[in-house]
Amino acid sequence: MNLSDSLPLLLLALIVEAAFGYPQRFYAAIGHPVTWIGRLIAALDRGLNRESASFGWRKAMGVLALMLLLAITIALSTVVQQLLLTAGPLGLIPLALIASTLIAQRSLHEHVARVAEGLERDGLDGGRRAVSMIVGRNPETLDEAGVARAAIESLAENFSDGIVAPAFWLGFGGLPGIAAYKAINTADSMIGHRTPRHLAFGWAAARLDDLVNVPASRLTALLLIAAAAFDRQADARGAMRAVRRDAGKHRSPNAGWPEAAMAGALGLRLAGPRIYGQTRVEDHWMGDGRAEATAADIRRALGLYRKACGLLWTLAAVAAVFVLA
Repeated sequence: MNLSDSLPLLLLALIVEAAFGYPQRFYAAIGHPVTWIGRLIAALDRGLNRESASFGWRKAMGVLALMLLLAITIALSTVVQQLLLTAGPLGLIPLALIASTLIAQRSLHEHVARVAEGLERDGLDGGRRAVSMIVGRNPETLDEAGVARAAIESLAENFSDGIVAPAFWLGFGGLPGIAAYKAINTADSMIGHRTPRHLAFGWAAARLDDLVNVPASRLTALLLIAAAAFDRQADARGAMRAVRRDAGKHRSPNAGWPEAAMAGALGLRLAGPRIYGQTRVEDHWMGDGRAEATAADIRRALGLYRKACGLLWTLAAVAAVFVLA
């Protein structure tokens, strides 16, 4: 697929997903493409990750598992794309419907908004319940400010790897591009952990996920900085300063970019020390504002996010018009 097809496809997919999301009845009836990918990853983990094997062997098997995952994902998505494109330009409509399932604009907004609603309606307990659905850290260790920061951090990071990165790879690679990205990202979330079982086997997934997220993380920061320029409740210069100063200090090579931009734009401090399960993770603060975030700050972050999504649609539209001209 060339850019004259993939960029209009990207714009259509973004609009469809923002309007409709992924209906719950579909999920109940057939699951979701990411859950299908997850089942394949779990099967590869069971079949190839032998705990009795050496570290080097398990690392090699992790590389093999990732290659098999990508080969299957790319092959199937290429077949689907080619079949639909035989219908000509009209084939972009069902192709956009399929691609939209791998972008999460609407669901991310809904999940983060529930944290604000939980804090506003039920206080700390409500906020903890809602935030436990979107973050891996132990919610019982969070006070109200910690819950609000966790929600805003999740919004920033998932804007990058749940929306901008899939959009980037869809725009450049069509359905196989976005499907391959989601396979890598899902593999990282399932096996890319520094646990005894996955330290070796998940090494390739974690490293490749870092690599494929590099362009989107930087683009996400730029989108948030630009969105802050159109938001009276945000500070574009503060966002830019925070990115320059703090993004590279984050323990993740990519998460610091959107988190620093969001922190600087809202006058907050994000990231910093936090607890996952029973493990305390030491990390640098992103931004130099206040750490006492509130439900109102979550609402401000969501407003900035909506503007940044609008800028992403505009960018996709301008790119599509340019290649079609």
